Amino acid sequence: MEQQDPARQLAAPPLDWLFGDLPSAARRSRAARIREWHRVERGEPRASHAVERWRLTVRGRVQGVGFRAGCQQWARQLDLSGWVRNTRDGAVEVEAEGPAHALTELRLWCERGPSGATVHGVTTVQIPPTHEDWFEIRR
Repeated sequence: MEQQDPARQLAAPPLDWLFGDLPSAARRSRAARIREWHRVERGEPRASHAVERWRLTVRGRVQGVGFRAGCQQWARQLDLSGWVRNTRDGAVEVEAEGPAHALTELRLWCERGPSGATVHGVTTVQIPPTHEDWFEIRR
């Protein structure tokens, strides 16, 4: 009678190898992801509940110091869409759209600005999203 080599024996599969063995929270999140994939395949828009659009007005010495270019660069790094422009009263206006945490990061940058800027205040207003997919400097 042959003896089996212990090194060649298969180990028991891990407990979570079956979908049914996964915790219910993991099953729900996977099921939600599958529903989202099916919506995208059908051409339906993605859920926009996580996307917000904010209008920021930055006051102080913010024109002529590279504020718009710096804001555009920062917004692109954060994967935000929208625009930035100078206003006639010497402020800078920013409209940005994306996740709230990224918008908060952009606001924090606007409160500091580039090295030559002196920011006195930033006001924020939430507005409806437009679903643009770029960030530009407007004149």
